Amino acid sequence: MAAPHTDQPADAPMGGRFDGREHRLGIRVYFEDTDLSGVVYHANYLRWMERARSDMLRLAGIDQRGAHDAGEGAYAVTELAIRYRAPARLDDAVVVASRLVAIRAASCRIHQRVMRDGLILADAEVTAAFVAPDGRPRRQPKAWIDAFQPLIWAPDHDTGLKGAA
Repeated sequence: MAAPHTDQPADAPMGGRFDGREHRLGIRVYFEDTDLSGVVYHANYLRWMERARSDMLRLAGIDQRGAHDAGEGAYAVTELAIRYRAPARLDDAVVVASRLVAIRAASCRIHQRVMRDGLILADAEVTAAFVAPDGRPRRQPKAWIDAFQPLIWAPDHDTGLKGAA
């Protein structure tokens, strides 16, 4: 049986995809993600969310590495509130759904959910500030703000997911 055709090479890293204004990144729970009981260790939800935010930005056209290498700055998480609702377990297929909910001159706020079959396992509100190499807040590049504008989530949007907030 031939492999299905894709636009990316077979060994290209997966970066998720946008479903409307929401970025979705699928993740498999591996043994390394769990404790001895097979339940995902709490810090791994944060790692998955960080990965999803980075991929969301990349797909939106934001060149974080280019800005960092040019000495312009980088994003730093300045505020995070997370709620754990149910455990993920070894071999689960989960999705991290990320929504840009607010954009300001020097920061953005992102709501993220980790879900299994539409059930929310954890959700978080994350504020990421753009900071200069010296750690002080700095305005984000205008091109980035322009790229974010069509992605800002409005309360009247609905994903249709069971248990979505």
